[in-house]
Amino acid sequence: MQIRYNNYSDFLKQRYGIKVYKLPIAIPVTCPNRDGICGKAGCTFCGDIGAGYQHISAEIGVKEQLDMHRGHIMDKYKAQKFIAYFQNNTNTYLELESLMTYVREACEKDVVRIALATRPDCVSDEYLMRLAELKLETGVDISIELGLQTANYHALQCINRGHSLAEYLDAMQRINRVGLESCTHVILNLPGSDRLDVIETAKILSVMKTTEAKLHALYIIKDTPMAKDYLAGQINLISLEEYIERVVLFLEYLDKGIVLQRLIGRAPESHTEFSNWGRKWWEIKARIEDVLAERGTYQGRLCDYIDGKALNKFK
Repeated sequence: MQIRYNNYSDFLKQRYGIKVYKLPIAIPVTCPNRDGICGKAGCTFCGDIGAGYQHISAEIGVKEQLDMHRGHIMDKYKAQKFIAYFQNNTNTYLELESLMTYVREACEKDVVRIALATRPDCVSDEYLMRLAELKLETGVDISIELGLQTANYHALQCINRGHSLAEYLDAMQRINRVGLESCTHVILNLPGSDRLDVIETAKILSVMKTTEAKLHALYIIKDTPMAKDYLAGQINLISLEEYIERVVLFLEYLDKGIVLQRLIGRAPESHTEFSNWGRKWWEIKARIEDVLAERGTYQGRLCDYIDGKALNKFK
């Protein structure tokens, strides 16, 4: 069977030789788009708890959180190695020594990878160098997960993101220079975005050489500014069929070496006014994979724009 896209679970098994599973961690951090540094209201789609729905108190120690999640995951998914995923809010937005203390606590024997979810404007050479040094010291891989969402900087402004495309480009260059891995988060159906934005976002991720990408459709989280607009009929969301078309298009333009952590996300019904068109996430994922197979297409099929495309004339 032809491999249609670079799947995350296959990548992890190949890298580590064993079943690996993410364990979410919460630490007491906020966001510069909430505390007044670049804004106070936050992104219009972001709820008070941030991005995580497997949320437990950030007052609980890192090791204790790992233990709490580890037992459940080992029994349910038979995982033997783990990724410590600092998931909620902006995890590099705190004093450097405090960050390093939290990350070091997560470097346990069965943890093969640390993933730090953050924003492009919360990445600096000083922080990255310290993380790179810890990776060399412990042998634990470290990945910086950046919330870009879209390459359309007009859409970023409309959702009150608090940064533009430039900050993402800057952060990715710095991450690549120190040899850390990266994952870029993308929402393919933000209000005001279209298929051209999907193509350009795939191109930007490819040119900037993100290690991984994580896709999800827009959730309308309760009690957010976006939820208010949605309930007032001021936001029109694309259809599920259009979302599937956009995922296929994104994959076709994405460099084949980039690993896809996911094609569709999930959020609990209790927290949302809208999520995944009322469908199960695995049903949508299966339909995307079916469309790829039906059309005989695959990740990277249209990735021909890197390294002087026009010069192909002379080859």
